[in-house]
This record gives sequence, structure tokens and C-alpha cells, in this order.
Amino acid sequence: MCTSASAPDGPPGRPSRRSLTGEIARFGAVGGLGVVVNFAVFNACHALTSLPVVRCGVIGTGVALLVNYLGFRYFAYRDRDKRRPARQFTLFAVFSVIGLVIENGVLYAATYWCGWDTAVQNNLFKALGLALATAFRFAMYRTWVFRPRDPGEEHGRSRVAGPGGAHPHAVVRAPRPGRGGRPGL
Repeated sequence: MCTSASAPDGPPGRPSRRSLTGEIARFGAVGGLGVVVNFAVFNACHALTSLPVVRCGVIGTGVALLVNYLGFRYFAYRDRDKRRPARQFTLFAVFSVIGLVIENGVLYAATYWCGWDTAVQNNLFKALGLALATAFRFAMYRTWVFRPRDPGEEHGRSRVAGPGGAHPHAVVRAPRPGRGGRPGL
């Protein structure tokens, strides 16, 4: 299965077109489930309660984000680094809240600034906000939250390690004569 490995003809450290396409497809599958959950909860909340439309939007987004986290962690990005789950969930929550503000900010502006408040208009502007927030979330989740595993992880080296475990930009200096019992004393 393709992951974020480089294609033989691609530059090192950059995902191949095939792996990026697979990543987008898995992200879309999980996101598609999240969209269904988001709109179902949003419309049920709006139809069954007297809560304001934006509050229903936030509730729908919140429920969908919990579903999405599980889908991303255990399906879409299952091959990614899982060593720091608390950090991963914290970053996911931060970027998700920013996405929630983007998504529901569009709905808020359409409803309260423009006066567009029919069921069709609510869903249309919720969808527009969701599209903008999805682009933001994809970029942030793949870059910061579900990071690729370090290539040298299984050999005990970090991502920045070069041959022999040394940092690739480390300056190796020859021992100075006359110090520490080295030859030349």
C-alpha cells in the first residue's frame, strides 16, 4: 500500500502523486462520513430544538469531528506516527476548532449579516463553509497532526539523523592534539 514514501522518480521526502491521491481518497472517505454525521446532527438539531441555527451548526460539527478523529487515526492515517497521542489529539482539537470557526463563520455571516435563513440557504452556506474548512483541515492534519513516521524510527534514529545516527548538518571536528590524553600530548 502506498503511504507517504517517495516515488523513485520524485524528490526524497516528498510524497508521490499516487500516495497523495490515496491519502486524499482516504481523507475523503472519512470526511464523507463526517459530512453525513455533520448535516444529520445539524438538521435534526435545527428541526427538533429551538436552538439558533449557528449553535446547531457547532453541535453538528463537534459530533462529526469526534467521528472524524477516530476515522483519521485508525483508517486514513493509520500508518502515521502514533507515539504521542495526547499531542496528536490536542493539535487535532486546535485545528478542528479553527475549522469549526471557518465553517460556521460562513453560516453566521450568511444568516445574520445577509439575512439568508431558509433551510436551503442554511444548508448551502453550511456546505460552503465546510468546503473551506475541509481544505484548511486537510493541510493542517497531514502536516501537523498525523505526521509521517520517521524513516529511521525502526533503527533507533530520528528523522534528522544522517548516516550513523549523526545529524546531517553536524560538523565533525578532528580531535585537537594535546587535549584529553589524545595522541600528541
